[in-house]
Amino acid sequence: VHLPGGPPQHSLFTVFSQFGLLYSVRVFPNAAVAGPGFYAVIKFYSAKDAHRAQKACDQKQLFQKSPVKVRLGTRHKVVQHQALPLNSSRCQELANYYFGFNGWSKRILEDHYHSL
Repeated sequence: VHLPGGPPQHSLFTVFSQFGLLYSVRVFPNAAVAGPGFYAVIKFYSAKDAHRAQKACDQKQLFQKSPVKVRLGTRHKVVQHQALPLNSSRCQELANYYFGFNGWSKRILEDHYHSL
């Protein structure tokens, strides 16, 4: 996302979270050669949600006077067989979002496999 104005991280989160669960929202100042302004990298858990957000928000005035440019990112460095697992808090976040439950436990209640 290219943002002509200030770095509205909270506004970005509010707008883009309407399309699905966000993994992260990061805002950076433009490079000097690009002129004043900011750009953001918004990561969704779902590529489908990211695509819907791009189609709905590109060239729109989301929360400021100038329209924003929304582009889908691609990974330039694809390393095979090195996918990093999500940490437990991210897994709980996904489960809460998709299953609607906010109280997962990390305790093992009973071990059925050792009794077989």
